[in-house]
Amino acid sequence: MNSMNENHQNHNRFSFMPTHTTRIIAYLVTAATFAAGMQVGHFSQMAPGVIAFALTYPWITTLVSKRFCQEKSDLVNTTLILTDGLITGVIMVLAQFSVVPSIMFLVVIYFNSMVTGGIKIWLGANAAMIIGIVAGISAVGLDEYLITTPKLVTIVVGIGSGIYIAVAAYYANNQTTSLINTQLTVQQQNNEAAALSQKLSKYLPPQVWSSIFAGSNDAILETQRKRLTVFFSDIKGFVNISEELEPEALTELLNSYFTEMSNIAHEYGGTIDKFIGDSIMIFFGDPTSKGIKEDSLAAVSMAIAMRKHMKVLRQQWRSFGVSSPIEIRMGINTGYCTVGNFGATSRMDYTIIGKEVNLASRLEALTQPSEILISETTHALVRDKVMCRDKGQISVKGFSKPISIYQIVDFRTELGSEQSFIEHETEGFAMYLDTNKVRNYDKEKIIKALEMATQKIKDSLPLS
Repeated sequence: MNSMNENHQNHNRFSFMPTHTTRIIAYLVTAATFAAGMQVGHFSQMAPGVIAFALTYPWITTLVSKRFCQEKSDLVNTTLILTDGLITGVIMVLAQFSVVPSIMFLVVIYFNSMVTGGIKIWLGANAAMIIGIVAGISAVGLDEYLITTPKLVTIVVGIGSGIYIAVAAYYANNQTTSLINTQLTVQQQNNEAAALSQKLSKYLPPQVWSSIFAGSNDAILETQRKRLTVFFSDIKGFVNISEELEPEALTELLNSYFTEMSNIAHEYGGTIDKFIGDSIMIFFGDPTSKGIKEDSLAAVSMAIAMRKHMKVLRQQWRSFGVSSPIEIRMGINTGYCTVGNFGATSRMDYTIIGKEVNLASRLEALTQPSEILISETTHALVRDKVMCRDKGQISVKGFSKPISIYQIVDFRTELGSEQSFIEHETEGFAMYLDTNKVRNYDKEKIIKALEMATQKIKDSLPLS
């Protein structure tokens, strides 16, 4: 945001408006032109007045605009160029439309008006110039047109026009260079800000990060009550696993596990609250929600996907030297929580609190390896899509009545002969197959791998 403001300020600073210097030069050339015309009797008797005006007017407007009108530079420049157009019309009448000076006047006013504001200002300058011509003819009349221009006037106009164009080009080149340098600086700042933003985004859930940038979530200490679905998980027997591995291997394993689980959470739209040791806390329904039923189903679907994916991870982790099977436990609850920014004005954390959060944590602590326990409220929202097993009731601090809990079996569509996955694990063998996720171009490779495995097993059987 700061870079954008700086860019806007730099644009106002460097865009080529009719600079005071070029305006002063244009009027000096006009004064010199009428002075040369006086020497050869080319212009009317009002030439001295034009010279005096051309020598004083641009200086007065420069002093006034610099002292009193700096905050409205765009309006001031537009007003000046329209006023210059009006004056140009009057001066052309006083010059009796002498060809060479008139062409110079037109070139100067057209150039200034186009670089000031494009077609609109150019049309305005033309209109002002026509008004000036009509006003000039009405005021002083026009006896004759000066078709030819004396050599002295032509030479003065040529030299003056050359000086004006050279100075204007010099300023334009300087300002163009300044614009390019400013754009390069802003681009570099934007790139640095984007890189920093990308780094900082890893410390916040994508949904929260996006809501902050979209302006729907402010970085202030503010909370609200919302009905959310809360998920907790941890690794069963993590203390025993940590004793088997060196700290470096344990760190690599844990980071790998968190990365895989985070990818699944993002796939189902979960907001990752925090990592606590080997535990993960995720919630659904904030900062965006698809509806409480859809949020609850997404949380349960995520948990089932995590449980299935653990079979793949266990095979990978054997390379870390983990001999005991790694299982995760998961608990899910749905209810009203307080969600928002907690902490201090200088350091805040986007999280959720409430007894419903505590219930989800309690359910996770009660589960067996690879088990998913859900509360009665979550069960009521997902039971039409998910098969569950009644696990009785538990008493939880903060709840006056016992809480009914249920164990997730699987999606109803995945049960029976139409199930899309096959899994089996024993000593020396592990397989997890989900036909819904197998890509067409991988099928032949999988078939060949299964055929090779089958043949290996057959070859290892003792002869009968």
